Amino acid sequence: MSAALTLATSDHLDALLALVERFHDEEGIDSTPDSRHAGVAPLLDGIPHGAAYLIGPPRAPIGYIIICFGWSVEFAGMDGFVDELYIRPGVRGRGVATEVLMALPRALAQGGLKALHLEVDTTNDTARRLYKRAGFKMRDGYHLMTQML
Repeated sequence: MSAALTLATSDHLDALLALVERFHDEEGIDSTPDSRHAGVAPLLDGIPHGAAYLIGPPRAPIGYIIICFGWSVEFAGMDGFVDELYIRPGVRGRGVATEVLMALPRALAQGGLKALHLEVDTTNDTARRLYKRAGFKMRDGYHLMTQML
């Protein structure tokens, strides 16, 4: 199975939105077609706040990963957040996500990214093992907190 990554463009909007819908349904994320479009389309139009990558063949992607960018004084530069990572259920467990999480951070580091963060459900042992294999670590004394605006 190939974890080939393609930077998604507006030509990939429909395919990406279909994958996002499947991911949101699977994870119980409350979203609508309009909210998914509003969240994805600007990334494909080149805004500097993030990027979406298709995983696998662009004509029939097996998943996607979305990275959002920020700035960190602590890390002395640009950092990123894995906003969403999705692999179709039929191809999970074949090392694709591990390959993506090993290759993409290296490429982003070459572009100047200093740190990459992600959020994981504390009860999702499969995801926690995946992220650990890919080099992500829990930061002692830190927990992600969110304020909805």
